Amino acid sequence: MTDFADGNQLTLLESGRDYFPALEAACDAAQREIHMETYLYADDAAGKRVAGALERAAQRGVATHLLVDGYGSKKLSGTVLDDLRRSGVKVLVYRPDIAPWRTPRQRLRRMHRKLAVVDGRIAFVGGINVIDDMHTPRHTPPRFDYAVRIEGPLLEQIHGAAKRLWTIVQLTQLGGGWPDFDTVVPDVTVRGRQSAAFLVRDNLWHRDDIEDAYLSAITEARSEVLIANSYFFPGLSFRRALADAAGRGVRVTLLLQGRVEYRLLHYASRALYGALLDAGVEIYEYHKSFLHAKVAVIDRKWATVGSSNIDPFSLLLAREANIVVCDAAFSAALRASLEAAIRGGASEVRAESWRRRSFPSRLAHWGCYGFARLLTGVSAYGQAREFA
Repeated sequence: MTDFADGNQLTLLESGRDYFPALEAACDAAQREIHMETYLYADDAAGKRVAGALERAAQRGVATHLLVDGYGSKKLSGTVLDDLRRSGVKVLVYRPDIAPWRTPRQRLRRMHRKLAVVDGRIAFVGGINVIDDMHTPRHTPPRFDYAVRIEGPLLEQIHGAAKRLWTIVQLTQLGGGWPDFDTVVPDVTVRGRQSAAFLVRDNLWHRDDIEDAYLSAITEARSEVLIANSYFFPGLSFRRALADAAGRGVRVTLLLQGRVEYRLLHYASRALYGALLDAGVEIYEYHKSFLHAKVAVIDRKWATVGSSNIDPFSLLLAREANIVVCDAAFSAALRASLEAAIRGGASEVRAESWRRRSFPSRLAHWGCYGFARLLTGVSAYGQAREFA
């Protein structure tokens, strides 16, 4: 059951144009402590902007922590990290050993969270990496994604989660030593009227929390389910929940990636379209730019924003973090943004035209689906049954 905390002030941030100025301002106002986690850190305009804010904070005595993923940030030059360390920023790399002789399961257990906590007073949670919106080749409009700025009682959970993960990583790395944290107490003062929960996915106590929250909300939906997800390859329970919702008269709409980024997952996920369309689910593919969002709005009052895709690697292997919000105003803002994206940048996949696909197209979709299932089984072992 999702544990909501009341009294929060939440601000929806759309893509880097909203996120990076807000993040930089919070870091520049920091007085005692910063914790930042990102899967991908790029040495581009956004990366330099964030690095500058972290360095300025560290140089004025703020305990500044940056945790990056060893796979997502594998292309990041060691010089960038060394420069940050010389400025006083404490930097750790999550699972830096991605050697090819590691098993797929070991290599795919990534830190996919994107969050920041400043002075235990302001937090950011979402799907936006530290990378410029325009970084992806061959696209002009910015990458489409979201984050949430948070103040209020929910900071206790987010701050605690950031400190725990930093401690785990530092203690498990050779020569890491014992973390030396400032005694920052999270500010749980009531800041607004919004109710929200912080959910993580890990491999111990919270293996299914994010997926269970989705399934519970979809099962209880009465009017509308609107999901935008960049890498959509759901398991059987998730697909059945969507089909059942559509069957009882709920309008179920999926906004999915239209551009090809990872060919295997792109074609494998499209193999699921036929059954979903036949069940009454509406599917739109976003072509205007790269869709990187992992969000949903259900019955115009329940919403989630975070890092978790609806695919086996997010739901079975990676460390993820999502905010779940029970608030009509926040849900309305996110829903309006998604509806605008559908109108202005997406095309509908219709059941009639989908059935008329060519044989080579069908073969590509089902071939990739079979291979993706095999890869899931090898990577996740016994956990992968739901992804049949």
